[in-house]
Amino acid sequence: MDDRQLLELAAKAAGYLPDGPFGRGILCLSGDHAFPFSPLSDDGDALRLAVKLGLTIANEHINSGVAYCYLGHDEDVEFPSVRSGENESNIVPSDYAATRRAIVLAAAEIGKGM
Repeated sequence: MDDRQLLELAAKAAGYLPDGPFGRGILCLSGDHAFPFSPLSDDGDALRLAVKLGLTIANEHINSGVAYCYLGHDEDVEFPSVRSGENESNIVPSDYAATRRAIVLAAAEIGKGM
């Protein structure tokens, strides 16, 4: 799944209507309001998304460089993890990017189930 599809599913999970690409994210509609939605690159959008969906964010960067989310306080509903690092092709470059991507992956999984 590409980043745009992830963003569209994450937007759906948050109750937004995706309305096409916009900069590094997508344009979303909520009621009569249109706004850019870029949680893969914007810390604020990612945090708002996590809060809206009731996600708990877990970071194990000190020992393993891994970020993941789970739903609420129920660690039995855990979503895919993301590893940060510098030089490997399928690893995101920073702890912040890994955390944002973990949030979007969790939201996309929720969006798929809707």
